[in-house]
Amino acid sequence: MTSMVLGFSIQKLVDNGLTDYDGKTKIKNWSLEQLFITIVFLFVRASLSHIVSFLFFSFFSNFKKKKIKKRTNRRPPRVGGAREQYKIHTTDVSYFAHFAYGRDIGHAAAETYLITRLSFDLLGYLGVGYRWITRLLALACYAILLMPGFLQVAYHYFFSPQVRRSIVYGDQPRNRLDLYIPPPTSAGLKPVVVFVTGGAWIIGYKAWGSLLGLQLAERDIIVACLDYRNFPQGTISDMVRDVSQGISFVCNNISAFGGDPNRIYLMGQSAGAHISSCALIEQAIKESRGERISWSASQIKAYFGLSGGYNLFNMVEHLHNRGLYRSIFLSIMEGEESFEQYSPGIRLKEPRVRKAASLLTHIVLFHGSEDYSIPCEASKTFAEALQGVEVKTDLIVYNGKTHTDLFLQDPLRGGKDELFDHIVSMIHANDSDGLSKDAVAPPRRRLVPEILLKLAGKVSPF
Repeated sequence: MTSMVLGFSIQKLVDNGLTDYDGKTKIKNWSLEQLFITIVFLFVRASLSHIVSFLFFSFFSNFKKKKIKKRTNRRPPRVGGAREQYKIHTTDVSYFAHFAYGRDIGHAAAETYLITRLSFDLLGYLGVGYRWITRLLALACYAILLMPGFLQVAYHYFFSPQVRRSIVYGDQPRNRLDLYIPPPTSAGLKPVVVFVTGGAWIIGYKAWGSLLGLQLAERDIIVACLDYRNFPQGTISDMVRDVSQGISFVCNNISAFGGDPNRIYLMGQSAGAHISSCALIEQAIKESRGERISWSASQIKAYFGLSGGYNLFNMVEHLHNRGLYRSIFLSIMEGEESFEQYSPGIRLKEPRVRKAASLLTHIVLFHGSEDYSIPCEASKTFAEALQGVEVKTDLIVYNGKTHTDLFLQDPLRGGKDELFDHIVSMIHANDSDGLSKDAVAPPRRRLVPEILLKLAGKVSPF
């Protein structure tokens, strides 16, 4: 998982062309977070290049030694003859090869030390230090323990004919979505779930929803997993704009993929729940004002918010103590002056938003009672705000469940899954054929042994 974070940090740098958000500002104007990502990128790149160089020169040196030995052992040279001169010449080549080899190793060690020292200096300057590194190590252990399941999901993600990856929905970097299409076992248009993944607004990626997408597709439900610009490639307004455009694409084009445009459900998890709820409410406000829109909030049959946070004022200190530092959080959210605009729970209290609230059909909030990343109280207060403006709202709290239990460990465990069953039953509520198929559906297969799931729960940094 640590390599995953680095990989997508590198992707952001490549997509940005090593420039700032507007594509023009150069390195001198970069934020500290961008400099940190760049230093990590350079460290990885330098390390990889030196490993390759090390292997190349090792091979070159051994090859030369074998070649010299083979040539010089053919026949004893005549004293003062051409063969003796050739031996001296090839020995000189071997000497210089060894010299170049040693020089490259020294250069690699010196540069790696320098970049490592700069990385730790910058970590200390940012105030993240060893606590941040400890969380990354815990994240790496967590990912390793769940790797048996991740590998199986990755295989289906890359090779299943039911997965259509990286469909373009916009003109910005990472404006892509993955579609999970059910097997063609029944005729007619199918219900659709638009899923927005989490990732602390920094490491979100559309493939994180592949487990959910594959499992819902088995129940005859199409899933569209949206990708969107993460920080520092974009800030919260960019994320909301990307997600809104992705929803628009699905609403206007899903029928071409066998989806029913009249049965579209929106779902977000963690940071994705925050972003998608912002996009939904913003669209409802535009619709209530009579503005020109590309999709309607009332077109969304229901919204599913999983383990989300909906009030930035309440989240900033909590997330700071959890490792997402205040300075970074403020940069992501475009400063404290933007908190109210991107806090759905607060916006609903504005008088001008009450008319927009009437366009929201059904909101369902899911949360684990033992969620320490985003406490369950976040969903409770949002549910109260929704009910205060007469929006049909359901709050479902799962006792003893953590931030990752509902989205990862439970689905990887197989068998009965309360959250999954709740979602499927709501989508198929008015579909007798779907309900009958759900009743006889085989139990889901276990993907990870129980002991690994329990250990993963112990080391999880979430």
